[in-house]
Amino acid sequence: MKSKIMFLVALLFCVASYAQPRAEYPRPQFEREAWVNLNGEWSFTLDLSKSGQNRDFYNSKGFEGKITVPFAPESKLSGIGHTDFINSVWYQRNIQIPAEWSGKNIKLNFGAVYYTSEYYIDGKFVGRHYGGSDSFSFDITEFVADGKEHSLVVHAESDVRSGQQPAGKQSSIYNSHGCFYTRTTGIWQTVWMEAVDACALERVHVLTDIDQSHMVVTPTFYNYMAGNKFVVSVKDGEKLVSKMEVAAAQGLPVVVPIKKAKLWSPESPFLYDVEYEVLSADGKVLDKVDAYVGMRKIHIEGNKILLNNKPYYQRLVLDQGFYPDGVWTAPSDEALKNDILMSKAAGFNGARLHQKVFEERFYYWADKLGYIVWGEMASWGKSAASVTAARNFISEWTNIMVRDRNHPALLVWTPFNEEWSTPGNEAGRFYTDVYNLTRQLDPSRPVNTISGGLYAPSDFCTTHSYQQDGAKLHKQLFDGEKFYQPQGPKAENAPRAMRFLVYDGKVPYIIDEFGGIKCAETTPGGGSWGYGDAAKTKEDFYKRLESQVKAITDHSDKICGFCYTQLTDVEQEQNGVYYYNRENKFDMKRIREIFQMKAQGYDQ
Repeated sequence: MKSKIMFLVALLFCVASYAQPRAEYPRPQFEREAWVNLNGEWSFTLDLSKSGQNRDFYNSKGFEGKITVPFAPESKLSGIGHTDFINSVWYQRNIQIPAEWSGKNIKLNFGAVYYTSEYYIDGKFVGRHYGGSDSFSFDITEFVADGKEHSLVVHAESDVRSGQQPAGKQSSIYNSHGCFYTRTTGIWQTVWMEAVDACALERVHVLTDIDQSHMVVTPTFYNYMAGNKFVVSVKDGEKLVSKMEVAAAQGLPVVVPIKKAKLWSPESPFLYDVEYEVLSADGKVLDKVDAYVGMRKIHIEGNKILLNNKPYYQRLVLDQGFYPDGVWTAPSDEALKNDILMSKAAGFNGARLHQKVFEERFYYWADKLGYIVWGEMASWGKSAASVTAARNFISEWTNIMVRDRNHPALLVWTPFNEEWSTPGNEAGRFYTDVYNLTRQLDPSRPVNTISGGLYAPSDFCTTHSYQQDGAKLHKQLFDGEKFYQPQGPKAENAPRAMRFLVYDGKVPYIIDEFGGIKCAETTPGGGSWGYGDAAKTKEDFYKRLESQVKAITDHSDKICGFCYTQLTDVEQEQNGVYYYNRENKFDMKRIREIFQMKAQGYDQ
């Protein structure tokens, strides 16, 4: 009997081992039925000498090595685990177009590939992409035939030491160190194919207006045919709330009334189901996309951030989105969901997604579970004064914004973090350009241009302070006359240098990095990196944390929120409220009580 049980366990393990990783649809706010997930085993080779082009790797029918996509070769889950610098990698797998897709256009989609990448089918060049965090696709219709097997080859290159590509917290030296961690190269999000009509929807931009009880949908189509119709249907469960049918017109907004709208908030994250259809002149359904919408409003009045026309206190946590086994890639969809549930259990109502662009499935769970998000670019690693770096950044940031701007959980855009240097006028121009671009692409959300650091046009004042003494932090933040702000070079002494912000009290003021408290009791072996001296015991940790949070909430008439560093430990930076493996480190009831400390003037 025992041997039978062991056999069944082993069998189940084998089945689980070969299960397709990250099998869920990767784009839940724009979902089609006809799709094929390409995650799983691919053939693979490192190309550290960057000689693959010379050796005709693009013609490959298979490399000797194997890798599990969508996990980067630096990760354990990939099956490779090569953590030294990787200049170049090659992937290959066979693809076959389902027979039922005959007559459709075939889209090859990538969640993200770091950083520069090229694509080949049967040795023919398909396209190139610049950017390591944004999603993109290629129309491969002309390269494939029904019922035929084709060789798909992907080549990716990266150089995080070049200063030309946004790298976030990827280490620019061999070892992880300080607040820099294991790198990510190549494919690190889901790869999939889908079949679409030539006149299908490419994307939509949705703006919700709770004051006028409607939403505005602006469609973009791949192509247009005279007589086509565009239909928007909004449902509350099985109940049809609103339906609009208009002539399909490129880029022209459709106003969809939503009477007595149920509003989205972290306390009540209601989502309407939405169906988009493209119809031919004779009524045939050419395209159908399933989506959802959260009706909500975010805006600024004076020094307050308002959600649905009420002041909303920001109880944020810094989330870096690293995983012990997947690095930048969550091991499962459940892991993304659990990170949000862990954060809410700790007393936070949202997160600043720090120096990493999170995948769409994270935003889906934030929308669904009620969790506010500040979306941030992986901005570190680029030279702010470099024309090439600026060009790379702007194109990638544009794609990211267009992808994520329909998510109700996303409240604030943060393009940059801690820009401290003063490289001259080009950097200042660059920051200003990005602020203006961000406001133009999404006028519905405020922009935190640089989180901490140098002055740039911004809708916020955000500062970072890792003062560990709560009483000193209290006085530092506001001493009765002036607010805390970093000190930098004075303009009169350095006329070409950029200046630091001088806060005037007219915009929201947020401490969007503080804490980072290490605890010796939770890292008995020592060697932890963090801010200030470690708290000796858990009890010391609770007392220090409480004094720091109180220092901020005591100023809630002037300071409208905080962001605590950080949700989990990340490699050697062991200052999270959870361990890196997501296990509890502290008494989470006490932690929650501290972060939920009352802020005067706010309901929540």
